[in-house]
Amino acid sequence: MKKHFYLVGILFLLTFSIAFVPYPIDGYEYSGIKRLKRLELIKKGELKDATLIPPGAMKSIADIQLNLLVRDSDSVGMFLEVDEAFQNSINGLFKGLDRNYSISVLDITNEDTLRYAERNPLAGYQPGSVGKLAVLTGLFTQLAAIYPDSFEDRINLLKAKRVMSGQWGLTDEHTVPIYDIETQKLVKRQVIASDVFSLFEWADHMLSVSNNGAASIVWREALLMAAFKDHYPDLTAEEAEAYFKNTPRTELTDLAMEVVNQPLRQLGISHDEWRLGSFFTQGANKYVSDKGGSIGTTRGLMKYLVQLEQGKVVDRNSSLEIKRLMYMTDRRIRYAQSPALKEAAVYFKSGSLYKCDRSKGESCGKYMGNVQNYMNSVAIVEHPDNTCYIVVLMSNVLRKNSATDHMNLASNIDKIIRK
Repeated sequence: MKKHFYLVGILFLLTFSIAFVPYPIDGYEYSGIKRLKRLELIKKGELKDATLIPPGAMKSIADIQLNLLVRDSDSVGMFLEVDEAFQNSINGLFKGLDRNYSISVLDITNEDTLRYAERNPLAGYQPGSVGKLAVLTGLFTQLAAIYPDSFEDRINLLKAKRVMSGQWGLTDEHTVPIYDIETQKLVKRQVIASDVFSLFEWADHMLSVSNNGAASIVWREALLMAAFKDHYPDLTAEEAEAYFKNTPRTELTDLAMEVVNQPLRQLGISHDEWRLGSFFTQGANKYVSDKGGSIGTTRGLMKYLVQLEQGKVVDRNSSLEIKRLMYMTDRRIRYAQSPALKEAAVYFKSGSLYKCDRSKGESCGKYMGNVQNYMNSVAIVEHPDNTCYIVVLMSNVLRKNSATDHMNLASNIDKIIRK
């Protein structure tokens, strides 16, 4: 039965990618995310702007749905059984490419005839900003613990609770959009310690412009939720600061790691398949240490995305909200930049991390590390003709910006699936 879809001596250079402006354009009233009001005015023609919004980015908040609810009782392993013909087609795309590529791809267009293929699915990569999905999951897990019987209360808290950046949001080169609804003026700048946004806006900054400071702040708030539980909604900044000042650093670190990693274990994603071991900003390290390192695999991320579509990431409403926050409604990059995806709704997160050693005398630059050069993408693609599939692509190709290769792979994968 055909489904209907609506739809980062030796110089270390660490950069986490920019995934531009997710969340449905008409979501301002629901979320209170101010920049969405601006996009809504642009779409209506009431505000002029050079921003070109792709056709696939025009979906309403009400149109975004989960695709595997009818198979929510199936184990994730049932989705990851390789289809040999599909596998051969996917293998052919990597001829001539560096061997340091991994991929997992699942065609869910037809719920009765799923097709899955993978390449080096357990190879470990530094996930970069893709790891922010684990932070978001930790946030929704803690919201559910505070309000187990009311998703509306969880959304109201995200919308109403306003928190200051402090040192946690420092420093990150990525800017955040700050829109004044009354003057209709937009300013883009780096986060400063005095910035105050709602939890919803910090979460949006974390995904929409992949702001590292925002990611550390969202993670901080999830940690505070776990520590203060029902008192969190009324928690003051002074109480939070006293908690971080008076709690042993090892205790803070252990709780922080549990908050973002335990939800992944509950989804059957192992420690070696996906984990986070450090915050995204140096400012956070004033309070919390790194522990255990970060790693991602295509199979681990695929397990997550399948269960997101099944409504199993925390619960059905939380899964849907996470998917909305992944929805791209503006300029697309890397994998998502493929012209083949112009008409498609794309739910996306990209991440990179590169590392240079100038002493080697080799060429090295931004996204062209000669020691490490990770570039990763996860994408759920939904075409107007109901073609739908999930892709996790990870690479570590030294001295080369792999963005073009990722984009070309996206086009070719799309061609194979739609053929």
